[in-house]
Amino acid sequence: MRLLLLGGTRFLGRHVADAALARGHEVTTFTRGRTPQPFGDRVCALVGDRDPRVAPGLAALDGDTWDAVIDTSGYVPRVVGASAALLAARVRRYVFVSSLSALAKPDRPGLDEAAPVATLDDPATEDVLPNYGGLKAACETVVRDALGARATIVRPGLIVGPYDATDRFGYWVARFVHPRLLGERPPRAVVPAPRERPVQFVDARDLAAWLVDLCERDVGGTFNACSPAGEWTMRDLVDACVAASADPPVSAWVDEKTLLDFHVEPWTGLPLWIPSTEADAAGFMSVDCGKAEAAGLRTRALDDTVRDTAAWLAVRDNGGAWSRVLSGARERLLLSAIDAR
Repeated sequence: MRLLLLGGTRFLGRHVADAALARGHEVTTFTRGRTPQPFGDRVCALVGDRDPRVAPGLAALDGDTWDAVIDTSGYVPRVVGASAALLAARVRRYVFVSSLSALAKPDRPGLDEAAPVATLDDPATEDVLPNYGGLKAACETVVRDALGARATIVRPGLIVGPYDATDRFGYWVARFVHPRLLGERPPRAVVPAPRERPVQFVDARDLAAWLVDLCERDVGGTFNACSPAGEWTMRDLVDACVAASADPPVSAWVDEKTLLDFHVEPWTGLPLWIPSTEADAAGFMSVDCGKAEAAGLRTRALDDTVRDTAAWLAVRDNGGAWSRVLSGARERLLLSAIDAR
C-alpha cells in the first residue's frame, strides 16, 4: 500500500508511520519540516504547509497518487478542506483523525457516533483552542463533502503513550514512577477521589495500528476510538503506576469539594480529573466505542502503556514540562490543610 501521512514526525503520526513501515507499506510524510525526520530514507519526506495561503502550500502533493491518506494534523476546516479537495482524486481512502471533543454535549455515559456534534458560533473562526470541538466537527464535514463514502472519521479520546507531549497521562506516570521529574514533591501524591471514577484513553500505538488497518481494509464510516467505556478507573491507573514504581508515593485520595475549594484546576491542575460540577462533561470518560472495537480496535494492557511511557519520560528532555499542573508547593499546602482539618 502507498500511504500518505499529513504529519508523521511527532506523536500519533510517528506511531502510524512506524506501524505502516513494519507492515511493509510505502510511506510518504507531508510536514512543515520543523521536526527532525526520525525515519531517514525509509519514508519519502515531503515538505510544505497545510495552509494553502502559506507558501509553498500543498504543492509537494500535486502530481502523485496514494492508496490512502491518514490526516493526523487537521484542525481548521479551511485548511483541511484544501487538502481534502486536492487529494480527493489522488487517494482511494481519506482517514481523518478528529476527536471526541467534537461531541456537542458529552453529558451522560454511553454516547455513540450518532450523538450531536458541536457547532461554531462563528463559522469563520480559526481560533483553535477555545473552539477545538466545533472546529474538529466542521473539519469532519469538509472531509465527508470532498470524499463522500471514501471518508473515514476517527474520533479518539485522550491519546497516550510514548512521545505524548501533552503530559496529561504522563503526569500520573511521572508522579508515581519518576517524581523527581516534577521537582521536589511530598511523599504523598494528591489523587482525585472517588477511586472508581471512570477514565478512558487510547494508547497511540494501538490507535496507529488500527488506522493502518482501516486503510488496508478500505473501511469507511465514523468511529469513536478509545478504550471500552468502564474498562478502567482512576484506581486502575494509580495501581498501574504504583506497580511500575520502585518507590511510589502514598496515594492521598482527596474529595472534589476540597480540590475545588483549593482552586485546583480540573483537567490541567490534576490531569484527567473532571469534577461532577461540570455536568456537561459527565460522560466524556465513558463514551461508547463499541463500533470501533467491532471494527478491530484493540487496547493493550494499561500496565504496558504505563511502563513504556515511564521509560520514555526517563530519557526525554523534560524541561518545561508540566507547567500548569498542581505544583509541589501547592500540593504540600493542600495536604497540610487536609491534615489540619
